[in-house]
Amino acid sequence: MNMGVNAEFQVPVIDFRTGSSDMERGTKGWHHLCERVREACETYGCFQVVYERVSRKVRDDTFVLLKQLVEEVPLERKQKNVNPKPNHGFIGPCSDTSLYEGYGIDEASNYDCVESFAQLMWPNGHPHFCETIHTIVKQMEELNSMIWLMIIDSYGLGKKWESVMIDYKMLLRMMKYKSPPPGWESGQGLHSHSDKPVSTIICDDLVSGLEIEVEDGQWIKLSSSPSSFFFVVGDPLMAWSNGRMKAVNHRVTMSGDKDRFSIATFAMPVEGTIISTPKELVDEQHPQLFKDFNFMEFLIFAFSEKASFIESTKQIHAFAALSPPVSE
Repeated sequence: MNMGVNAEFQVPVIDFRTGSSDMERGTKGWHHLCERVREACETYGCFQVVYERVSRKVRDDTFVLLKQLVEEVPLERKQKNVNPKPNHGFIGPCSDTSLYEGYGIDEASNYDCVESFAQLMWPNGHPHFCETIHTIVKQMEELNSMIWLMIIDSYGLGKKWESVMIDYKMLLRMMKYKSPPPGWESGQGLHSHSDKPVSTIICDDLVSGLEIEVEDGQWIKLSSSPSSFFFVVGDPLMAWSNGRMKAVNHRVTMSGDKDRFSIATFAMPVEGTIISTPKELVDEQHPQLFKDFNFMEFLIFAFSEKASFIESTKQIHAFAALSPPVSE
């Protein structure tokens, strides 16, 4: 049975209430939230987080500006959004053969990087675009850091959090998924994959399309709310946790007559970062599954022709899994 349109199922929804004592590190409420975050990441590989620190106005303005970018900027300007790193630049545009169009801003929590992108797209720049995008990225970065801290605390690693916290920059991707034209059978906006950055936070315009695989071949559609985001575990975070967390297979499937707009912030470790499992997460019941590996080397491998023949969710295993012990 295909569960792609199963509306009854929903991943955990966790409310990060602004001003609540539960958000104070070390409180009983904080530890309870940490456990819920860890359980969601281990069971589903993602969860929906209600986070009202991002105002409705900033969110609405973001999608107005994204539509402006997609609809008003000439293609030759869009094509100036290039970056040698995989999946960092312009991909698209939407066409009769692809429903996807995407843009990238590397180190998007740095205002200058957002401004550089705006000046490529608009001859006179676009201060409102820069201010709005920079604001929402900074707030999503704060949310990502808070979730990482909860994960670290949930595994009892809080005292050494500085040594296990990964130094990263935010890659912003801004995306449009076109409603499928008549006669399209699949409606595939983005193929199924697990994420290659450490983690992802997704914000959408409430047009559904995001799906996750809960069992082999069984998909469920996720729906968001005006103040919610999705946190998604990437392959390196799964490896860091010694396989405890699930790097969830997900995709975008389009139906109906509405285009979908979304933005995603990806936690990209800085150049030279080694992903290493903390020794506290390795024991007799949980032997070490992955060798230490260079993140950028893994990212380049995952987008290489060699890896294109490997299922997305298995690329991390092909690159960094420790060989199983030889049986006698």
